[in-house]
Amino acid sequence: DSKHGHHDSSIVNMAIKCVSYPISFWWSVCFDGYQAIKWVDEIVEGAPYVTTLETLDKYTSDFCVHGDDITLTVDGKDTYEEVKRSGRYRECKRTQGVSTTDLVGRMLLMTKAHHSNIGHSDYQQHTDNFGKGPKGHSPWTGVSQFLQTSQKIIQFASGQEPQPGDTIIYVAGAFDLFHIGHVDFLEAVSRLSDKPYVIVGLHFDQEVNRYKGKNYPIMNVHERTLSVLACRYVSEVVIGAPYAVTRELLDHFKVDLVCHGKTDVHPDKDGSDPYAEPRKKGILHTVDSMNSLTTDSIVQRIIKNRLLFEARNQKKEAKEMAVIQAMKRREEEKGKERAQAVL
Repeated sequence: DSKHGHHDSSIVNMAIKCVSYPISFWWSVCFDGYQAIKWVDEIVEGAPYVTTLETLDKYTSDFCVHGDDITLTVDGKDTYEEVKRSGRYRECKRTQGVSTTDLVGRMLLMTKAHHSNIGHSDYQQHTDNFGKGPKGHSPWTGVSQFLQTSQKIIQFASGQEPQPGDTIIYVAGAFDLFHIGHVDFLEAVSRLSDKPYVIVGLHFDQEVNRYKGKNYPIMNVHERTLSVLACRYVSEVVIGAPYAVTRELLDHFKVDLVCHGKTDVHPDKDGSDPYAEPRKKGILHTVDSMNSLTTDSIVQRIIKNRLLFEARNQKKEAKEMAVIQAMKRREEEKGKERAQAVL
């Protein structure tokens, strides 16, 4: 976790267990994915789950940062206990409403309830299976609704305008459940120029649902905006871009090149080609990312492993609830001690 968002890789990590690729392949996927986050400077391979002073010293780190949710070892101990005691720990407030539990719930429900009404009874009952144990509800594993603010967008945005000599490249799509397939595509796009300025047009939820169907998009446009802005290959995002790449859009952003992947292009509402204008101008370029991973394939893996997710979340929440109860008891004991001291 960081002030820039909740980076929880457990969706992909859990989903890939049902696929018979070698571990080295999936490690490469995770490595490349995190390397593409623009605030990441270096990645440590095989880092220990429990962060120690020895680890910090080994990688010349001044301190360790985590969100305000609790991470525990199998025996219920705080994984950051040692670095906290030494004063080499910093904490950032966890982004409300960005929850792996909720995303998994949306995938498994396979309806459009999350597009309009997160309080829908069927949806709420379904997500309870993933974030509520028999003894209560943990504030870290449960479902909450993400609310976009201008401050969040400012934190993520580069704030850089195109410079003279930049090649302004426009790409558009859903970029749902932003994953390594998207990263590889955007990296390939950025390599088309020595000085790329990559603008990503994100379609509104209703538009995505029109051409993808089912319960897509899994993530709403606000969540997708921050996910894409976190990528180091992206310079700017157009929130709610038109499905058709029009002459007005190309002129407004002074676009030099329009790119699309090797996936099928769905026609516009009237049956027309959404890339007709850049195709006519000779600036449409098809980019092969050499990565076949899709949002739909991730969703199918999640559905296939439903019971695994339920067990994972309930076990995680049980440990968190035990810690919460212990903290409450400790506070109650301190209160009694203070009362006794007064008497």
